[in-house]
Amino acid sequence: MSKQNDKNYELKSDAVEKLLKAEAGDVPEFSQEELNRYRKKSRFKLSETMKVLLLKAWFAGAVCYFILWGLGMYIYSLIDMLFILGVVLGMVTDLMTNNVIRFIEKNNGENDKWLMFPKKGMASFFLNMVYAMVLIVCVYFLYGIINNIAVMIIGNADKVPLGVEPVLFGVFCMGFDVLFIGCKHFLKRIIADAKASAGR
Repeated sequence: MSKQNDKNYELKSDAVEKLLKAEAGDVPEFSQEELNRYRKKSRFKLSETMKVLLLKAWFAGAVCYFILWGLGMYIYSLIDMLFILGVVLGMVTDLMTNNVIRFIEKNNGENDKWLMFPKKGMASFFLNMVYAMVLIVCVYFLYGIINNIAVMIIGNADKVPLGVEPVLFGVFCMGFDVLFIGCKHFLKRIIADAKASAGR
């Protein structure tokens, strides 16, 4: 073994030994800004808001693809299909969508503002299913309104102008979701302001 190799071996051994002997209090603390400098940076950069919106739309579109398109030929009842879509979308939201949104946040709890029910647990699991059914019903009526307007303009009632497909379905679900979450935050601000005024 050459002298250079001996020196490298000693340096590496010394570093490993220091790491093994280091105590929790010896580890230096770094700010979040410093840590973010070493994150992998992409040339195509999306804002956090756009990432959340795309995730919400993508997962809802996936539910449309696998459930509505996949089971549509086997389920003939509209009520049953809307119910199944709501249940599956709620489960996907609670178990997948919300967890991915939490995963991409830089600071703990930063993306809770994008979730209707930010607390994890069995309660949120069932609440997300009920909430998803509301979203599905809203999307269903939105398709009906758009198609009725299109039929009045075109004048052909035999053809459905706008069929249901994953991309637009996902966008509509995401739009209603963001709208309702915005209403929730608005109501919370009104209540907080009312309490603050009453406490003066």
